[in-house]
Amino acid sequence: MSRVAVVQMNSLADVLYNMGEARLLVREAAECGARLVLLPEMFMTLDGKAFQAIAADDGYVQQMAQWAREFNVWLVAGAVPQPSPDGDHRLRSACLVFDHRGHQVARYDKIHLFDVDIGDRQGSYRESDRFAPGQDLVVIDSPLGKLGLSICFDLRFPEQYRALAEAGAEVLLVPAAFTYKTGQVHWQTLLTARAVENQCFVVAANQCGWHDDKRQTWGHSCIIDPWGETLSAAGDEPGITVADIDLQRLGQVRRAMPLNHVRF
Repeated sequence: MSRVAVVQMNSLADVLYNMGEARLLVREAAECGARLVLLPEMFMTLDGKAFQAIAADDGYVQQMAQWAREFNVWLVAGAVPQPSPDGDHRLRSACLVFDHRGHQVARYDKIHLFDVDIGDRQGSYRESDRFAPGQDLVVIDSPLGKLGLSICFDLRFPEQYRALAEAGAEVLLVPAAFTYKTGQVHWQTLLTARAVENQCFVVAANQCGWHDDKRQTWGHSCIIDPWGETLSAAGDEPGITVADIDLQRLGQVRRAMPLNHVRF
């Protein structure tokens, strides 16, 4: 059994302030016994004007590696603007994973970009203006079991999570900046569905509150077991929530209700 923590943040425009808040919350999670800590999507800032500068400065990634070493945790930096490996002028929205020694052991580039019109104050979201989509699924070994990586809008594409499960994922990670309007009706339902249909733990870290005068996110970060039961959940304020992940429980669920992944 291993303890995992999700960090919920209200990231504003000030990158240095957000980094300081993230570090404090990672430390708090470690003090609660967490072996793995998940940060939300774009925890450094949701201000798109800062993304190019973040991607160009490797010092930020080095700081995250230092947090993992300092607090002796596996740290999953939800989504960080990073250069595109193929030379695209746009960036990638990258989930970076560091082990407890501070080594970066994985990177997942967000596949499904948030290009939608949802009718909130922001109105229109066009993530593809700044980011190019990734192409590769990522499943990695960790002290908590095999981790399947994803980011926010990926949550609406069940075939991605089925592929992660078929690749061996036992814990599905979902760092997010899920909007308030969609979150209040879809967030919990989608997370629970991904847990139940794939018989995996789901660990989801969301942004919360108002980030400027237009953008509001839902919060309610949570940890869900393979039977669909919520083990731990946050409200609508910044903070952490923790739960223990027991892979024996996952095995029990899968043996009791075997789901054959039949392709039609």
